[in-house]
Amino acid sequence: MYNKEQTLALQALTTKAMGETSASPETLRDILRFHEYRYYVQNEPLISDTEYDVLYKKLEKLEKENPLLITADSPTQRVGGGLNADFQKVQHLVPMLSLENSYNEADLTDWDRKAKELSGLDTIEYCVEPKFDGASISLIYENDLFTRAATRGDGVVGDDITLNTRQIKSVPLSARFSEYGIDQIEIRGEVLINKNNFKRYNDKLMEEGIPPLANPRNAAAGSLRIKDTAEVGRRNLEAFLYHVSYVTTGIKTSAATAKKEPSTHSDMLEMLWELGFRSPQKELSVVTGIKGVIQYVAEYEAKRDGLPYEIDGMVIKVNDLRLQDRLGMTSHHPRWAIAFKFKARQATSKLTGVEFQVGRTGAVTPVAKIEPVLVGGVTVSSISIHNQEYIREKNLMIGDQILIERSGDVIPQIVQSFPELRKGTETTIPFPENCPVCGHTLYKPDQEAVWRCININCKAQVVERIIHFVSKDAMDIKNFGEANVRKFYELGLLKDIPGIYELDFNAIAGLEGFKEKSVNNLKEAVAASKQQPLHRLIYGLGIRYVGETTAKTLANAVEHLFDFKNFTEEALQQMDDVGVKVAGSIFKFFADNDNINMLEKLEASGITLKNEKKQTALYDNFSGLTFLFTGTLDRLKRSDAEAQVEKCGGKIVSGVSSKLNYLVVGADAGSKLEKAKKITTVKIISEEDFIKMLPT
Repeated sequence: MYNKEQTLALQALTTKAMGETSASPETLRDILRFHEYRYYVQNEPLISDTEYDVLYKKLEKLEKENPLLITADSPTQRVGGGLNADFQKVQHLVPMLSLENSYNEADLTDWDRKAKELSGLDTIEYCVEPKFDGASISLIYENDLFTRAATRGDGVVGDDITLNTRQIKSVPLSARFSEYGIDQIEIRGEVLINKNNFKRYNDKLMEEGIPPLANPRNAAAGSLRIKDTAEVGRRNLEAFLYHVSYVTTGIKTSAATAKKEPSTHSDMLEMLWELGFRSPQKELSVVTGIKGVIQYVAEYEAKRDGLPYEIDGMVIKVNDLRLQDRLGMTSHHPRWAIAFKFKARQATSKLTGVEFQVGRTGAVTPVAKIEPVLVGGVTVSSISIHNQEYIREKNLMIGDQILIERSGDVIPQIVQSFPELRKGTETTIPFPENCPVCGHTLYKPDQEAVWRCININCKAQVVERIIHFVSKDAMDIKNFGEANVRKFYELGLLKDIPGIYELDFNAIAGLEGFKEKSVNNLKEAVAASKQQPLHRLIYGLGIRYVGETTAKTLANAVEHLFDFKNFTEEALQQMDDVGVKVAGSIFKFFADNDNINMLEKLEASGITLKNEKKQTALYDNFSGLTFLFTGTLDRLKRSDAEAQVEKCGGKIVSGVSSKLNYLVVGADAGSKLEKAKKITTVKIISEEDFIKMLPT
C-alpha cells in the first residue's frame, strides 16, 4: 500500500507533527492511517503506542474544535458511541456458501481430477491459503467508504455488525476501489483474536475473578455481537479478508490513473493488500498442479502451532477468475474451491480415575478423569470412554499415559494408551456389577455393549428423564432447567414427571434465588406446557430409540396415546421409520403398568393424550413420499424444510432404508449419503432440487 518513498515521507511528517501544533487535520489523518496500517496489517510498527496516542489526541482536539472538518473515514470515527441496539438482519449481496471439505491427499487428488475434467485442462494453477479459525464476516464498500458489515448467519441473511466492525483497526474505513473503476464491492473474511491477545485478555479476566473465554474462535464470534462497542474495541480483534464475492463497476477513471482489474485470485488478494486490507497475501502460495498443493498444505500443517493465530486447515482455490466462473457452483459450495481440514488436535495426559454415570435410559457410561490438558484451545479434564468393550479395546488402565484428540476440534476422544510406559503401579478399571446410584444389579442385553440399570425408580434415571421431559425439544418448559430439576428433586419437591404438575410453588417461593417474578414465570411455563402437541409429549417420555421424527410418526398414527396398548410389535413395524428395535421398545413401554400409571397421572393433570393437533397437509404433491435431510442446508432451516414436507403431505423419516424415497443432501453430508448410494430406489437430490419441488 505504501512504497518506500511514501513510507519515508510519512515517517518524516510523523516526526514533524510530534513537535509542532500546526499540522492540519488531513495530514494527521494520513499519518494515523499509515501507522494503523503498519501496526494492525503489517505488524511492523514504526512508532510507540504513546506517540500514536499523542497524534490521535491532536487530531481529536482539532476535529472537536472544527466539527465541519470531520470525515467519515477519520480514525477518530471508529470509537464506539455507547451501546448497539438489537442487531438487525441484513441480506448478503451474494450468498455465503460453505466449502467442500477434504481430509487427505486422496480427497485433494480426486477434487483436482474433477476440476480438470470440467475445465478440459491438463493442469490447473491453484492459490493455497490458510483456513482461518474465526468468525466469518462480509464487508461492503460503496464509493470507497466502508458502509456495512454482517455475520455469515445462515449464508443468505446475517446480523448487521457494522458498528462493532468499525472497532477493528485492520478494517479500513475507506479504500480507493475507485482506482479500479469499482463503485460497490462485497468482501469476505474472518475475524480473529491472535493467541497473544487472547491470553492477555483471559489473564485480565481471571485477575478480576471472571471466568476466562473458552477459545479464540468463540471469543471472536462472541465479540462481534457485544452491544458495548467500546468493549469490542478492547478485545483487539483482527480481520483477514480473503475473497471478493461481488463487484459493480461504473466509475470512469483516466487511462493514466486506472489500475488493471485483477484476473486471478492471488491478484485480487494483492489488490486488497495494496488498498490497506489484511489479506493472506504473505501466507498464500500459487502452485501449478495438485502435488504442489499437497506439499504446501503439509508444510503449513507442520507449523500451525507456531502461528500467531488459530487455523484449522487450508483453502485451495482455482487461481484464474475466469476459470472459476466456468467451473461454477453447486447449490451449497463452489466447484473451484475446497477446504483441507488438518488432523484433529492431539495431546498427551494421564488417566487418573474413572467415574460411572447413569443416563435416563439406565445406560451406565464410564467417564475418564484425566490430568487437565489444553487441546485446541480448550482445557479437557473428562472424556467419555463409552462402555466396557471400549475400555478393553483401548487397553486402558488407571495411571496410564494416554493420547487424546478433539475429533473435529470439538469432541475429546482417547486415541490410545501407552502400555510401554507403564511403571507397574497402574490398576485395572473395574466395571461395577451394581448401579453406582441405586445399587440395583446391572443388566447387559445380548448383542449390546452397554450395561444398564433396569430399576425404573433409580434416582439418576428419574432425574435425567425429568430433565429430558422439560427440555426445549420436548415439552419446552422454560425456566425449568437442569439445575432446578436437580434442586427440586434433592429437596423432595419433585419426585417424578407427573410431579412437575403438582409442584408446591409456595415452597419454591421460599427458596433462595426464587423471587415472586421467577416463581410466576415458572408457574406459567408449567401451565403452558399442557398445550403442547402430542408428538412433543411422546418425545418427552424418553422412549428408547424414539427421536423427534419418530415421535411425529407415532403421534399421527393414533387418536389417543393409549391406542398403542393395542398395537403388536408387527403392527408397529408397519409404520414408516419404525424398525424392529424401535417397535420392540415402544411395545415394552406401553406394556409396562408403571408407564401407563404415569400417563394416567399426566392426563389427570390436564395434559391431553389425544392427537388434537394432528398434522394436516395443505397440498398433496408429496403424498405417500418419504424424505430425509442430511448435511447442512444453506437456504432453509432443517425444521422449516421438514415442515414443508409435511405441509405437502409427505413424511419425514430418521434413517436411510428402502422405505426412503428422497434424501436431500446439504453441505458436509456423511454416512447417510454413502448408505443411500447403495440403495437404488432412493433418489438423492440437492437442497435446490427440493425447493424446486415445492408448490409456488
